[in-house]
Amino acid sequence: MSSVPPVSPMPEPRFAVLGAGTIGCHLGGRLSAAGYDVTLIGRPAAMDVLRERGLTLSDSVRPAVRLPPERLTLATGPEAAAGADYVLVTVKSADTRAAAEDLAPHLAPGAVVVSFQNGLRNPATLRAALPGHTVLAGMVPYNVVRSEPGTVHQGMPGRLMTEPDDRLVAALRDARLSVEARTDMAEVQHGKLLLNLNNAINALSGLPLRDQLGGRDYRRCLALCQREALAAYRAAGVTPARLGPTAPAVTPYVLGLPDGLFRRLAGATLRIDAQARSSMWEDLQRGRPTEIDSLQGEIVALAGAHGRSAPANARLVALVRAAESEPRTWPGPELYAEMDRSTGTIVTS
Repeated sequence: MSSVPPVSPMPEPRFAVLGAGTIGCHLGGRLSAAGYDVTLIGRPAAMDVLRERGLTLSDSVRPAVRLPPERLTLATGPEAAAGADYVLVTVKSADTRAAAEDLAPHLAPGAVVVSFQNGLRNPATLRAALPGHTVLAGMVPYNVVRSEPGTVHQGMPGRLMTEPDDRLVAALRDARLSVEARTDMAEVQHGKLLLNLNNAINALSGLPLRDQLGGRDYRRCLALCQREALAAYRAAGVTPARLGPTAPAVTPYVLGLPDGLFRRLAGATLRIDAQARSSMWEDLQRGRPTEIDSLQGEIVALAGAHGRSAPANARLVALVRAAESEPRTWPGPELYAEMDRSTGTIVTS
């Protein structure tokens, strides 16, 4: 009787991270720390820092993990993605099309591309530029910030979400990243955009997220933005996924509650460590273009496409654009008054 030859286990997947900034280093660093073959592809200046300092991964729960420079594979060009089974794309939304076109000649047959980016349009942009390759939508729901050169810090708990891919999900879990496979990523992305509308408010506040969200006037700014977004979603027939402690339709009301009541009803929202800030705050601090067009700008465009307006979101686009060239911080009452005036209505307490 002949024996059945043993089945060889599938080799561990190889990863490349295109756009190895804060999120890219967080994801790629965790995979590398778990022993996966990972190539980080980023700006020359950022890669120079990692060559000198290595990469440290921290959060508020676990001991920090340091990857010395010799443990890192670093590159600055898309050709370094050749041979990767998975390419995690973490570039800014405005750079997605150019990044995909640069990446296309170097992708291995069968390589899977995963978008872990803010905004709604990036997976479709990648699919259009990379025909013949599987492109998955992913989402990072929690805050990650560069706390110092060579160190990325996860400021709150949370669970990655991605379209189903067993091999990818297994690797991410092996890297001690909580992850959930979702078949409703379009709804998830719309739900995440509602939360990401706070990025601009946090950036203009100049405050850590915990302090900014603890201030009622800043939360009322976010409520204005979310109400306009929800109206645009209804006009477009979009139902956003629930990602926070309250349903999307209820969240603007909860945000406007007095501080004490807000803490009692939505205390989980404030369980953020003191280092957490939005990625847009980091962009303004470093003099980089922001993703405002993919956040508030997306709401303005969606509303306009359905015969509506989104004046509070439009005003934030203008304020962030001004801050890109001339940084300024806004106290909560001033920012709320500025946005409230833009709507042409008076929102009462």
